[in-house]
Amino acid sequence: QVQLVESGGGLVQAGGSLRLSCAASGLTFGTYNMGWFRQGPGKGREFVAAISWNARSTSFPDSVKGRFTISRDNAENTVYLQMNSLKPEDTAVYYCAARRHSIATTPEEYDYWGQGTQVTVSS
Repeated sequence: QVQLVESGGGLVQAGGSLRLSCAASGLTFGTYNMGWFRQGPGKGREFVAAISWNARSTSFPDSVKGRFTISRDNAENTVYLQMNSLKPEDTAVYYCAARRHSIATTPEEYDYWGQGTQVTVSS
């Protein structure tokens, strides 16, 4: 079955950096578009980043643009989220997700999800 396993979360001070990883198995990773979402306490799931299957296209919301980057290694079946200049409002559980077809920015468009990794940014 399809498994997406996130790692790399933790506690970091404001202004710091973290790199999240998402290891995929059970699917032909190189044919899937990947996304990162986050969910803070009492909030809905929010789009953070997306990357196309061939890494030629990426998408970010204004809230993270210029601070976060997304990349992938199809040989390692892994997608990464590099987060710089972190702010307390970035505190959330971060999830990776996979879908076929084009990249997308809403959670309903994704087919598979990981279990999430906690990111906490202290002020």
